[in-house]
Amino acid sequence: MARQQKGDATDLSPTANDGEAEGRHLRVRSKPAPGLYLVATPIGNMGDITYRAVEVLSVADVVACEDTRVTGKLLNRLGLDRPMTPYHEHNAERARPELIERLKQGQIVALVSDAGTPLVSDPGYRLVKACVAEGLTVTALPGASAVITALQLSGLPNDRFLFAGFLPTKAAARRKALREVAKVPATLMFYESPNRLGESLADMAAVLGAREAAVARELTKLHEEVARGDLFALANRYADTPPKGEVVVVVAPPSDSLPPDDAELDQRLKAAVDGGASVKDAAALIAAETGFPRRDIYARALRLFRVDAPN
Repeated sequence: MARQQKGDATDLSPTANDGEAEGRHLRVRSKPAPGLYLVATPIGNMGDITYRAVEVLSVADVVACEDTRVTGKLLNRLGLDRPMTPYHEHNAERARPELIERLKQGQIVALVSDAGTPLVSDPGYRLVKACVAEGLTVTALPGASAVITALQLSGLPNDRFLFAGFLPTKAAARRKALREVAKVPATLMFYESPNRLGESLADMAAVLGAREAAVARELTKLHEEVARGDLFALANRYADTPPKGEVVVVVAPPSDSLPPDDAELDQRLKAAVDGGASVKDAAALIAAETGFPRRDIYARALRLFRVDAPN
């Protein structure tokens, strides 16, 4: 079989020359039982669709999806024509009872996200919770996941990790969220918008220090890229040049090494001020994160930025 190139579609039949295969999708061997199916979809490369995903999608009574336009393109590429219904954070409360009623009637409902594994940073878990409460069958079909793919490529510890979803858009709330996870003894993972990446990395550097990190984007696509380095270096890299494509940020766990030295303290103070904090607020933030006396850090900040102390 010819080698699959990144970004290209894959023949979904067992072998490329299998005369038994009809069209581009697998023939269903036996119809799945009624229930809710959590179907992972590709995050960029169509070759990552699974046989089970195609089987379920080909017979689903309805496909619940974030955006019918996005899922419609996926079904079209698979040669499938199935009914779709929107299910996303803005209509979930209204749409959920209808899906539960379909399941009670013995239908097959496939839940998908625009890309990747459903229930990862989307409202699908409430539908699963409702199904469990009603005694309805729920089946997960594993597949592509941007979080797991980024973790694999990061080169950072993967024995324990925390996925924290998207950080808040406002700087103060973002730093508060980062402080809440700063001491978690695990690799940290975040989704982030390309346009906010530079600001978020600067806040991470200010709160988390010079931890090793990785910025993964366009995963499984032709222009896949993983940038690695400490948070200060990555913050500088993306300060004025936001990347294209979806982004996952992976940050190493806290170190048990010695407290930050003078150079790192200066770096963290600069990152906080560059992120919009006043000298006084930056000193308070770094003092809280390092445990150093606030008065000492403030005096250091005044010297660093050559600011006169208020009378």
